[in-house]
Amino acid sequence: MSEKVLMKGNEALAEAAIMAGCRHYFGYPITPQTEVAAYMAKKMPKIGGTFLQAESEIAAINMVIGAAASGVRAMTSSSSPGISLKSEGISYLAGCELPALIVNVQRGGPGLGGIQPSQSDYFQAIKGGGHGDYHLIVLAPASVQEMFDMAFKGFNLSEKYRVPAMILADGTMGQMMEPVSLDANEVEHYDKPWATVGTGKHEGRNIINSLSLSPKQLEDWNIARFARYKKIEENEVMYEEYMTEDAEIVIVAFGIAARVSKNAVKEARRRGIKAGMLRPITLWPFPKKALNALADKAKAFLSVELNMGQMADDVKLAVNCKKPVYFYGRTGGVIMTPEEVLDEIEKIEKGEAEQW
Repeated sequence: MSEKVLMKGNEALAEAAIMAGCRHYFGYPITPQTEVAAYMAKKMPKIGGTFLQAESEIAAINMVIGAAASGVRAMTSSSSPGISLKSEGISYLAGCELPALIVNVQRGGPGLGGIQPSQSDYFQAIKGGGHGDYHLIVLAPASVQEMFDMAFKGFNLSEKYRVPAMILADGTMGQMMEPVSLDANEVEHYDKPWATVGTGKHEGRNIINSLSLSPKQLEDWNIARFARYKKIEENEVMYEEYMTEDAEIVIVAFGIAARVSKNAVKEARRRGIKAGMLRPITLWPFPKKALNALADKAKAFLSVELNMGQMADDVKLAVNCKKPVYFYGRTGGVIMTPEEVLDEIEKIEKGEAEQW
């Protein structure tokens, strides 16, 4: 293992993308992810790659579509309002079944909002964001090391299933500095007989398109795509459990909210409250089965988020009404403290909390 290097999350992610084989980056600057683009602008020309600051977020995502169609590893990054502008292009990526990596380092909203950390793009990422029936593979890092590792994972899973992948990080993950090991993760390689590389490399013509004027054909495409999504749900769910073996109150949190909540769990245990935490690493596919299993032994669940209550709905669906679900969140760029989360745990323990 190499020595660890102190890096920002945005920089670690960009370095990992390059190590994972990304040579085509298209983006547009917006806080708090601008360091991703700045890092790519500096490094890509030195390794024969392409960095292009597009004239807009819309242009950037359409450039990703063109590059991805040729079979190369392509990437874009932005923050909340920029991802909204890219949403139509992301839907086109899904409709064309093109692998690509999209990074959203979230800021507060709606509208221009503020530049401080948020997790209020959960609905946008998990429920699609753009038009039509589709999913993204959504990864939620909770450390700078995971920002690095998930760039590899995102590209690998995206190419394995021909589904666009998104790294959904909050602004804290992008801006904070931590020691990170730059040891390369595994880079998986997949044949791409579908790529538009010219007829010299395969028989016939490849046409990548998401348009169908036949309702039955479009239905068949969507059904086939959702069969692939089912395989992803069966095989690619990732999560971390912390002190859940005998937990009576289980916190569900991701990103910086999970790091804060882990400290609250430690203090709750010290005070004699059997608390634990499940941290979804894949927000889609969501760890429904794991949460449902915990509902057989836990007494209650607390969803902790930097928003007004978005993941809490999915927690409630996963628990399937077996046990009560509670919510605690801060918004607008405010990050909760371990003491605030602990206070909510104690309210649940005393029967004083209001169910979600």
